Amino acid sequence: MKIAIVGYGKMGKIIDEISQNRGHEVVARLRETPTPDNLNNPDVVIEFSNPEVAFENVKSCLKNKIPVVCGTTGWLGKKQEIEKIALENDTAFLYGSNFSLGVNLFFALNEFLAKMMNQFPEYNCQLEEIHHVQKLDAPSGTAISLAQTIIQNSNYEAWKLDETQGKELGIFAIREDDVPGTHSVFYRSEVDEIEIKHTAFSRNGFALGAVIAAEWIAGKKGIFSMQDVLGL
Repeated sequence: MKIAIVGYGKMGKIIDEISQNRGHEVVARLRETPTPDNLNNPDVVIEFSNPEVAFENVKSCLKNKIPVVCGTTGWLGKKQEIEKIALENDTAFLYGSNFSLGVNLFFALNEFLAKMMNQFPEYNCQLEEIHHVQKLDAPSGTAISLAQTIIQNSNYEAWKLDETQGKELGIFAIREDDVPGTHSVFYRSEVDEIEIKHTAFSRNGFALGAVIAAEWIAGKKGIFSMQDVLGL
């Protein structure tokens, strides 16, 4: 399979190595806006750039009928517009706030626990995420995904960057040196606390999941997620 990598930073370089180790050909490594000339006719694009340019990057690829796997967070106000562009151009789009197998299992566990805990109003929920200081968006896309699932399965109505208050589910976003990503969900009462937690040891799990998603989406048409890829 021919893969174009759009956004050639730390993640892009790891995706490059994993793609080649899995027998794929990397035909483009772009830090600039993708065009038909510099993409070199790939079967799929993997996009990991930054929030300011992600929308234009993905739009350009989809308008050229190239399937896109996108892992850039912080731009999701335009996600519905991108999904419409993908369908209009008869191609495929897959967004993942986190491509790690472990995190996607964690997402499923989070949903199960949220449904269970909704029966016990004496517990308040709080989220916490810790990332490296270079991460531009806060909270992380993964934390937002966790929060949205809890909101859908509870009496919370929105999330905010702070402590949980009333109907607002709180997320603490912490930035420390050299932390690939740690996410925790707490349910606290006056007498005890329940915690589920996922800790990433490196970026390799994210990169491998993105390549697996690219392998899965090639040749497909529609809007997908990692739940589709993993059958969760």
